[in-house]
Amino acid sequence: MSRFDSLLLDHQICRSLYSASSALTRAYRPLLKPLGLTYPQYLVMLALWEQDRVSVGELCSRTRLDPGSLTPLLKRMASKGLLLRARAREDERRRVIALTRAGLELKARATAIPDEIAWASGLSLEEGLQLRELTEKLFAYLGTS
Repeated sequence: MSRFDSLLLDHQICRSLYSASSALTRAYRPLLKPLGLTYPQYLVMLALWEQDRVSVGELCSRTRLDPGSLTPLLKRMASKGLLLRARAREDERRRVIALTRAGLELKARATAIPDEIAWASGLSLEEGLQLRELTEKLFAYLGTS
């Protein structure tokens, strides 16, 4: 391999990750449409179904969405009746996000989505776990810089 081979498009990890991420997001669209959710909203719901009543900062951390994107997204979700945005009792500057009954009930309708995505990916369980592990390792190294 010559020193210029590293510049070949087909050798770029970033291209593969970008393309796979776009394809994965597209695969979620028809599954999330009946729920009235976008992919970033789905990430928020997953985080809240796991732990309800969290701060916006905690949601940013859990979903890895930046505050500038998350705040308008939360407003739209609140207007749909899926969650409530309230001031924290102990600190008026902090917002707490909590699920409504409608947001909680949406969970039952979403339970098949991970299996459908796993099937659509064509990856075995082991390959899926390995892929997640490698992408988390990549994020750990690059996400802090």
